[in-house]
Amino acid sequence: MDWTDTAIVLSARRHGETSAVVHLFTAEHGRHAGLVRGGAGRRARSVLQPGNEVQATWRARLSEQLGWFTLEMTNARAATVLDEPARLAAFAAAAEILDAALPEREPHAAAYTAFRDLLVVVAAQPDWPADYARWELALLRELGFAPDLSGAGGGNWSVSTRTGQAEVGNAFGLHSLAVPQFLVTGGPASDDDVAAALKVTGAFLLRAVHDQRVALPGRTRLVERLARGATKSGINLRP
Repeated sequence: MDWTDTAIVLSARRHGETSAVVHLFTAEHGRHAGLVRGGAGRRARSVLQPGNEVQATWRARLSEQLGWFTLEMTNARAATVLDEPARLAAFAAAAEILDAALPEREPHAAAYTAFRDLLVVVAAQPDWPADYARWELALLRELGFAPDLSGAGGGNWSVSTRTGQAEVGNAFGLHSLAVPQFLVTGGPASDDDVAAALKVTGAFLLRAVHDQRVALPGRTRLVERLARGATKSGINLRP
């Protein structure tokens, strides 16, 4: 059994003395795991950073086996944000969410394209936090866990964290979260708008994660970093 596909690195963890178990998001084979020989070495670690694009060949004797990856770097995108902690944290958070939420070996072509496009935006655009928040909502919609914001528009809208329904005002009391307008209608977003949007998407993300005990620490670090004062250019002003 073997195939070759374009892919984006989601995660890698050491396996034995020299190898690593790597999770990729592939264009045609979905989220897929495999062993990489030498994946624990310094040279391989530079390839196995979340957000890097690779050409992946997977081989196994039987289709149900973990199998082995041979990887060739095609875009070292993670290296372009190494000096910008907020952007690097966004790469890690998005990869972590996909690794936790996507079923293994099930194609998700639209999610793959959206992830690749998000990485391009985060790496280059000054207003990337708003795009990141919209990406989380779009992913929730594809996975079937998004709140219903179809009726929400301008003004004072909130969404119930219990039912996912949106209403005018603070109709749901303690279970209400404010819905920033840009999340529904597009347009510019302030830092406060992005923070409010991430509260909304964060309330529903764990429902999309198959193991409800997963805490998404990478996403938590991103939210905290943005809250500490990352500017629209992605440069963190505080240590």
